[in-house]
Amino acid sequence: MPKFITIGYGDQAGYEGTDAGIRDAAHAHDARLRDAGVEMGIAGTPVQVRNHDGAGVRTSEGSFMKSELPVAGFAVIEAESLADAVRLVSETPCAVAQGVVEVWPLRESP
Repeated sequence: MPKFITIGYGDQAGYEGTDAGIRDAAHAHDARLRDAGVEMGIAGTPVQVRNHDGAGVRTSEGSFMKSELPVAGFAVIEAESLADAVRLVSETPCAVAQGVVEVWPLRESP
């Protein structure tokens, strides 16, 4: 079955500005996804890793990607299609609490 990486973006203000009942339903939805085997978690502080031309590893703390909202979490999901993956994430906290969720198809590497 195809796999997808999801990246949820959202901030505390958007979360708190969303009706508590909607947030609770979104968290219950995430619990059902986890129970079904979806691997998901809250984003920690990222570290950038570089080893240009194999000349030595350099790291720096902080994200490389930039967005209006901070990264809130990630998930790896399996779905029959992109449309099915979108349906699965459309009820998660980031999607309903004034944030956004990106869905990235994960293809096999050569």
